[in-house]
Formats: sequence, C-alpha cells, structure tokens
Amino acid sequence: MSRFGPLFLLLAAAWGASYLFIKVAVEGGLEPSALMCARAAIAAVLLLAYVAIVLGPGRAAAELRDSFPRWAILGIVGNAVPFWLVAWGETHINSGIAAIAQATVPLFTVVLGLRFLPESRLGPARLAGFGLGLVGVFVLAGGHPAGGTLAVVGTLAVVLSSLAYATGNVIGQRSVTTAAGPVLAAGAMISATVTLAPFALLQFPDRTPDGDALLSLLALAVLGTALAQLLLYRMLRLFDGRRVSLVTYLMPGFALVYGAVLLDEEITIAALAGLTLILAGVALGSGALRGRMPPRGVTP
Repeated sequence: MSRFGPLFLLLAAAWGASYLFIKVAVEGGLEPSALMCARAAIAAVLLLAYVAIVLGPGRAAAELRDSFPRWAILGIVGNAVPFWLVAWGETHINSGIAAIAQATVPLFTVVLGLRFLPESRLGPARLAGFGLGLVGVFVLAGGHPAGGTLAVVGTLAVVLSSLAYATGNVIGQRSVTTAAGPVLAAGAMISATVTLAPFALLQFPDRTPDGDALLSLLALAVLGTALAQLLLYRMLRLFDGRRVSLVTYLMPGFALVYGAVLLDEEITIAALAGLTLILAGVALGSGALRGRMPPRGVTP
C-alpha cells in the first residue's frame, strides 16, 4: 500500500489543527507575538535537534552557516509575519474561518510565480481562478455581521498572511535547490524567533496563561510546526511536490471540523460558500483541474 495516503492525511490533520491550537492559546491569555515567538522557538529547538541527529552536528552547523542568507529572509517573510497575522486575526474570527481564508495561499503563489519563477505562465484559466478566489474572500469576509468591522479586518489579516506565506513559498522554491529542506526549516524558525522576540517582550502576558493555552502552544509547536515540517519534507523526498501540495484542499475541512466539534464554532453558509469559491479558484488557477498540481503548501 502506498505511503502517500496516510502521510497526506496526517499532514493535513496536523496543519488543520494549528488553527484550533492558535484560537485556544490566544483566548487563554497568550498575546499573538508572545505565542508565535514561543511557537517558533520550540520548533527551532526540535528541528535543530533533528538536523543535528540526521546530518551530524558539524555538517548541520556548516549547512546552516552556508544557507544563512536564504533562511534568514525565509524566516521573516514566510514565518514571522504570517504567524503573527494569523494569530492576531484569530482574536477576532473563528479558527475555521481563518483556515478558509488561508486557502488562498496557492493563488498568491501563482501570481508571484509569474514574476519570480521562470516556468510560470499567465493564462485565462489562472486569471479566472484568481478572480474567483477573490470573490470567495469577499464572501467570507462579509459573512460575519455579528463580528462587525473587526471580524472583517481579522479575516483580511489572515488573507494578508497568505500573501506572506506565498512569498515564502517562492523563496523556498528558489532556495531548496541549494539547501536541504529541514535545514531551511530549522534556520527559518531561528530567524522567526529572533524577529518576533522584541514584539513578544512588549506583549509579554501580564497574567499566567491558563493550562489549555500552554498545552495548545506546545501542541502548535510540536505537531503543527516541527512535525508538520518534517512530514512535508519527508513527502517531498518520496513524492512529487505538486502532488503533496494538494493538502491545501483538505486542510480547511479539518479546521472546520475541529472548530465545530471542539470549540462549538458555527459553520455558516457564508463560510461554506467562501470555501467553495476559494478552492474552486485555487483548482482553476493552479492548474489542478487541468491535471497540474498547485504550488507547495505551508505551515499556518
């Protein structure tokens, strides 16, 4: 039996659960900057340990040093910025809505790829897909009348994080040809930790976060970040990267189920309509409907 199915479902489940962990943590007393700095720091330690075990301490240090310019930028643009935007957005919207909003990552990756990835080409299908995805964002953002303006802004903050993640995707695709994926992941988490640390100190909790928040932080760092990164790069070694990126389609479904079952979040018509339009736009714009797969996925 192929290993793709079990690994694929495990990665989608881990990434989909990240939105649940973030929601519980911010509601339990962890400010967005402090939460995401701690997340990156814990994941960095775990990933550094993995790289040191696999490559040996000397070679791991050498590869981290040689690839420093790439992972330093990747950690800021592809991790620190979107980490914070998602966490802040989830102070105003449900975890499932955040996951749906972030399903726009492949659309932005396609657009950026037109400029920075030579093999990317613009065509009517991609334009139509991007337009359809944007309509889905508007439907999603406008579907929270009870949340008011902050709910709309929170949704758009997560969409903006998708642009940051997509930028990280492009940087990663250009960097992974000259540096090992786990090395880039470990280095990026170091960079994200350093970037977020000053803001985390400014937002240091004035009260002790509750137990659920601390457990969610640990789960987010271990399962939704370190383990998810190792699963991702494991799958990229075994299977075609475009095939692996289909996790983008499954992740919001997991997040919606987690939110509804564990947090009693309502699954609204607007959420389902927005999800349908966004995923249809992703499928059309990325080439999945024509037998080509979308760009690689990211960590929420």
